[in-house]
Amino acid sequence: MKYPPFARLDIPGDCYVDTSSFIEICRCRFVFGSASLVAVAQGKNPDTLRVALLPDENATTLIQNAQPLKEYLQKTLGKDIELIVTTDYSSMIEAMRFGRIEVAYFGPFSYVLAKSKAPAIEPFAVGVERGSPTYQSVMIANAEGPVKRLEDIRGQSFGFGDQASTSSHLSPRAHILKKTGLDGEKDYRPVHLGAHDAVARAVQAGQVPAGGLSKPILDVLVKKGTIDPTKIIELDLSAPIPNYPMVMQDNLAPALKEQIRSAFLNMKDPVVLKSFRVEGFAPTDDAAYDVLRETAAVLKLDIGKMK
Repeated sequence: MKYPPFARLDIPGDCYVDTSSFIEICRCRFVFGSASLVAVAQGKNPDTLRVALLPDENATTLIQNAQPLKEYLQKTLGKDIELIVTTDYSSMIEAMRFGRIEVAYFGPFSYVLAKSKAPAIEPFAVGVERGSPTYQSVMIANAEGPVKRLEDIRGQSFGFGDQASTSSHLSPRAHILKKTGLDGEKDYRPVHLGAHDAVARAVQAGQVPAGGLSKPILDVLVKKGTIDPTKIIELDLSAPIPNYPMVMQDNLAPALKEQIRSAFLNMKDPVVLKSFRVEGFAPTDDAAYDVLRETAAVLKLDIGKMK
């Protein structure tokens, strides 16, 4: 078939070409395309890495306390580090989903939720506490309130943290349902208070008679004097939960991903690790969090529809 000079052809870019040099132009177009594919295969290698911390306490305090982490990562990775604390779990998930952060410290269930929305993200390290990569939720009650055992929450308000929080919502809620048969949709009144410390404070003050949060966080609050252990009682502990994962974008350059992985797995300084409330990090993968997908099934939650 012969084309008139400067015909419009249906080729990538839909451009006007001089048909007398059609073959050469196409060759250049596809060479350019191959270069683009190579660049994609090599992955992203930004000068600044945005690292998100869990929004489970005051943002200013978290960033201030994480300065040793920032310095460690800058030195180890040879890159500028921007620490980010989003307003809540949902905004953190969306930031990861749309590539506005490269590395994030997720809550276990918020990771599962993020993975359902952004399949390419990759968990690579899990926090280790007391020699274990798991932790537990604790259900507490006001010492002078009406709740003395889990069964007593029937008809009462029960304080939870963020709706996407593992240890301050989903795990204690599933534990209560499995152990007592009490359903938060009809047998008691769930009250979402945001951060873990807000739940502990509310229970201590008697604003809610009982609530659930992370056991390690409660221990820290007691140690700091924020919570008076004589004003609360521990009702029960949940089954072990896989600890908080470090997660990164899968489209980063392979060499950078390996550097990031190594930086966390070899993190030894207790001052740096204090940002995560862990003793260290161990390798992990997505399969480790299947137990939380089972928890969602117990609660009849459609992960894909959650915000």
